[in-house]
Amino acid sequence: MARIEAVVFDVGETLVDESRAWAERAVRAGLTPLTLMGALGAVIERGDDHRTVWDVVGVEAPAGFPTITGDDLYPDALPCLRSMRAAGLAVGIAGNQPAGAEQQLRAAGFEADFIASSAAWGVAKPSSAFFDRVVVEAGRPAGAILYVGDRLDNDVLPARAAGMRTAFIRRGPWGVIHAQLPQAERADLRIESLAELLPALERMNA
Repeated sequence: MARIEAVVFDVGETLVDESRAWAERAVRAGLTPLTLMGALGAVIERGDDHRTVWDVVGVEAPAGFPTITGDDLYPDALPCLRSMRAAGLAVGIAGNQPAGAEQQLRAAGFEADFIASSAAWGVAKPSSAFFDRVVVEAGRPAGAILYVGDRLDNDVLPARAAGMRTAFIRRGPWGVIHAQLPQAERADLRIESLAELLPALERMNA
């Protein structure tokens, strides 16, 4: 197995806690956050696209997306990326995000070799074209890249199909629900926190 030379992170529920964003959208749609999140859990359990949650609750999705700020970051996110770079690894951020997310992530404090969104690339996960672009941007062979995410369907399984190694983080609604699926065993690494990632990666590379 190739040594890992680059680590690429998903955004939502991997680096960014989306609780505030979902709560804001719920209020704008005239719902309580608990109602929307309960419906979202059912959608995730069924394996449906998360956008169908608005059909489940019977309201139109509010326009626009809340801006990502430093307050939305998981506490382990910035320290993890800094430790990766200090260890000599290339670092990237690439997820399904709207236009402007790259600038918001940089303003929140992230420094990486590349930061990209599906809106900027014109292709979204789980498309193989998205992960092909990750390989190009990382500048390493697919087998030397570790992709980190909280979802099996959008992160672990398609990244693995593209030839990358994968780390599955169990947090957020997708992470908690997907951790119960047998496919979770296909991730090279399973972690509960990004603080666990560098030690696990060092063991993998040893």
